[in-house]
Amino acid sequence: MKMKSQATMICCLMFFLSTECSHYRSKIHIKAGDKLQSPEGKPKSGRIQDKCHGPCISSSNCSQPCAKDFHGEIGFTCNQKEWQKSTETCTSLSVEKLFQDSSVESRLSVAAPSIPLHILDFRAPETIESVAQGIRKNCPLDYACIIDVVKSSETTSGNIAFIVELLKNISTDLSDNVTQEKMKSYSQVANHILDTAAVSNWAFIPNKNASSDLLQSVNLFARQLHIHNKSENIVNELFIQTKGFHLNHNTSEKSFDFSMTTEGISGVVQIPWQELRKLWPNASQAISIAFPTLGSILREAHSQNVSLSRRVNGLVLSVVLPESLQEIILTFEKINKTRHARAQCVGWHSKKRRWDEKACKMTQDVRNEVKCRCNYTSAVMSFSILMSPTSKTDKVLDYITCIGLSISILSLVLCLIIEATVWSQVVVTDISYMRHVCIVNIAMSLLTANVCFIIGSNFNNEVQDYNVCVAVTFFSHFFYLSLFFWMLFKALLIIYGILVIFRRMMKSRMMVIGFAIGYGCPLIIAVTTVAITEPKKGYVRPEACWLNWVSTKALLAFAIPALVIVAVNLIVVLVVAVNTQRPSIGSSKSQDVAIIMRITKNVAILTPLLGLTWGFGIATLIEDTPLTFHIIFASLNAFQGFFILLFGTIMDHKIRDALRMRMSSLQGKSRAAENASLSPTNGSKSMNRQG
Repeated sequence: MKMKSQATMICCLMFFLSTECSHYRSKIHIKAGDKLQSPEGKPKSGRIQDKCHGPCISSSNCSQPCAKDFHGEIGFTCNQKEWQKSTETCTSLSVEKLFQDSSVESRLSVAAPSIPLHILDFRAPETIESVAQGIRKNCPLDYACIIDVVKSSETTSGNIAFIVELLKNISTDLSDNVTQEKMKSYSQVANHILDTAAVSNWAFIPNKNASSDLLQSVNLFARQLHIHNKSENIVNELFIQTKGFHLNHNTSEKSFDFSMTTEGISGVVQIPWQELRKLWPNASQAISIAFPTLGSILREAHSQNVSLSRRVNGLVLSVVLPESLQEIILTFEKINKTRHARAQCVGWHSKKRRWDEKACKMTQDVRNEVKCRCNYTSAVMSFSILMSPTSKTDKVLDYITCIGLSISILSLVLCLIIEATVWSQVVVTDISYMRHVCIVNIAMSLLTANVCFIIGSNFNNEVQDYNVCVAVTFFSHFFYLSLFFWMLFKALLIIYGILVIFRRMMKSRMMVIGFAIGYGCPLIIAVTTVAITEPKKGYVRPEACWLNWVSTKALLAFAIPALVIVAVNLIVVLVVAVNTQRPSIGSSKSQDVAIIMRITKNVAILTPLLGLTWGFGIATLIEDTPLTFHIIFASLNAFQGFFILLFGTIMDHKIRDALRMRMSSLQGKSRAAENASLSPTNGSKSMNRQG
């Protein structure tokens, strides 16, 4: 009775002795909070309009009081000769405000149970019991007595810190019998400070571990939750969702599907059946919690040598599983879906307060989503994906590709110019004519494919560019195939020149066969691939304008024909090597034999180069392929045009001879014109005209 009468007298005298009582209230309220409120009943902003006055010296600090009806202060730091806000402790929440409709006995500190509390009187403060008792007396079933007060408060940095401590202490002292009703009330309080409007204010909380404390508190509270039905959607707030169900060793593969409509992102938590077999026959339960905004709030406890925090690019998914389960599969929808938004699967280590890359392994990364296989432990219960910045290795590959493609395009243009210049001198026989037709079409196909590749690389493959991306990929596919099929036709020319001796095919018929093989076959393959894969949206990759590999394996429609042609061409080269060891049959065919040998040399050089190029390309599809393979593939692929110019044109002595003759002819005409202009006859004629 004595304690009750003292508290009652204090409550009555508070209105008259606010000055004297303010000293003691600071001991009760976290961050010196108070129950002040604006006359209209709505909390005013904790921010002030005026910044620090006086000179702004680099790295200097100052502070300003909060607005009326808020307790605390705002700290500023001088940065680049301007005062910038660094911390904020403005709070309108307090113990009195949380329990303003409750009895005097329950007006206890909820935010800081570890701090000794005192009853206010005129003599000396006295210690009292824990605040958990106050919650149990006023709202023991669902914590509903504090929800309205919390939700009506403004999400200033001080109020956020107050609510984090409130949730932390509820998880510690009031989690002995967590029901579904308690979990809903608890989540409503957490949802208030996870709102998108509150995200920016988390940066100014002096306690940098506040976000980590919130996540750990929610996980600890959810661990004590008891599920009654087989499957339950326990919490469905805008910024926090909780689901759970029962399971045992006979349960088939289970998964939680989350769709956070407010943020427009989703996630899936999947428990493999191999893990479920580890469970005991008696029933267990699994709980998962999804946070759409917590990723932008979580701060890592970095050491001084670690770079700035990394951006989270998906939901934060927490799981509470039986101890015997150790592995889960998670699917995250990306927030940033651009092609450069590479992902890294991570787990939040509650003790180290940082993202742990070793906790998860990425199994799939496409434009829209990422699939991770993660290890579940008591220290790592929450998982997400980080948006990895573009690494130096990516830049190296980009530079190689950019420089190589530029050289390749210039080389192919130069190749076509040379062919046009010496055409009449080098197409002496039908076989030589078809050989140079092949060279021209190979150069044209690769040139067009490279241009399509450059166009496709500039698309982010967003929805509005999808049809254009499909078209660009189709033409790239078609012309890259044409490159190999014209190489195949060159090999067939070799076989034709060796085996057919007494009868020659008409040039027009050879042209028809050449274009049918060089462009007809690639067209059939490309069109068939589109027709089969595009109805399922599986022709192009989600992250780039190129043939799909993950879902439909459309890339095989290029890789298989290309590698088969490489193998056929190499066999043809071996056949030629064997046949050239035999004595020549007659001398009348010596010119054709020389041409066939030049074709064979081109095929023998170009085929391994082109085959190696795409051989390394296939190797890069394998998971965890060393960076060396990627660099070799980028180098060989980007310099194909230069190889064709060098080995298909410049190294042919007939073309070199024709170029010399062409240059000599041009020089001869230039000298003749110069001599003619300086001859005496022309001089006298010039004088006569002037006369």
